[in-house]
Amino acid sequence: KALPTGGNLEQSDGTFWMVLYAQQMLRMALELSLSDPDRYEEDILGFLEHFIKIASAMDRHGEFEDEMWDTEDGFFYDVLRYPDGKGTRLKVRSLVGLLPLCANNIIEQSQLDQLPHIKERCLALIKDLESISQNVACPQTKGLEGRHLLSIVNEDKLRLMLTRMLDENEFLSPYGIRSLSKHHEKTPYTFHWDGEEHSVNYLPGESDTGMFGGNSNWRGPIWMPTNFLILRALANFYAYYGDAFKIECPTGSGNLMTLHEVSVELSKRLTHLFLKDDKGRRAVYGKTELFQSDPHWRDHILFYEYFHADNGAGIGASHQTGWTGIIATIMNMMHTVDASSVSQDGLNAYIGTIAATSKGKLHEHLKQPND
Repeated sequence: KALPTGGNLEQSDGTFWMVLYAQQMLRMALELSLSDPDRYEEDILGFLEHFIKIASAMDRHGEFEDEMWDTEDGFFYDVLRYPDGKGTRLKVRSLVGLLPLCANNIIEQSQLDQLPHIKERCLALIKDLESISQNVACPQTKGLEGRHLLSIVNEDKLRLMLTRMLDENEFLSPYGIRSLSKHHEKTPYTFHWDGEEHSVNYLPGESDTGMFGGNSNWRGPIWMPTNFLILRALANFYAYYGDAFKIECPTGSGNLMTLHEVSVELSKRLTHLFLKDDKGRRAVYGKTELFQSDPHWRDHILFYEYFHADNGAGIGASHQTGWTGIIATIMNMMHTVDASSVSQDGLNAYIGTIAATSKGKLHEHLKQPND
């Protein structure tokens, strides 16, 4: 359906996916090049160029009022582009603006050292594109263990975005990261056009409109796959920045954490959806007394599609094992991966854990109270 305004919508989340796609294809081409460098050399350069150009378009070099990155707010927004070419930011603080921090990847220095000719050509391409890419993370700058970071967000942007994400009055819930900032509960975003008012407000549970089939997972609730993407991003950033990068968590608490510690804190909050509290009740089952107390039901966990952001109750399909079941992997990672292994091995520290996730271990974790 055409936009009421005409023109088109430049999507922050849609653009993030294309950046992540280019990064992942680049990493696969690099891996394949270790056994056949001539075959994949042009692919590597092509995907590197795509990554840099698309990421740079989200925050162009110079001062612009109609691009996705808002310097004053420290956040990415969708841009409504009118037929005359002018644009305006749609200032909805949602996952749309958080997801760009998830488009990150690490390139190990050891990998590049095995491909000296490709490394030389990549550095030349980065230099050629330097004039447009000054607002994204510099892929030449080495981090922990000599690693290179591919990311839409540089350190300054990362700090600004995490400050919002880790604010309990915005995205940080007792049960994970909300899909829409709680800020919009009292301050809905409103857009006026042609005598009509369009608004977005915070809905921690079910939608109050039939729009999008009544699906509300972009309007406030906790959504497991996007939380997992954030955990993955934090692991990559920690593998690059190490203990030198610390951020207040929760925002305003005065408690400084490394990015690994932030990921552990977020993982704990996600497990609070399922584990018993000090009263023996599971947030996931809300006020459904049969599931809370009946011995035949209370330990058979349902994997809902998403969860009420303020009380953790399960909402939507109760059999969404396809993505909510990833809580099993998160629990195993919490118990088996420490900061030193991430510092040393990056995301590889998690690979064995993901492969080894088993129903038996999950069952034992779920029987335990929160700790």
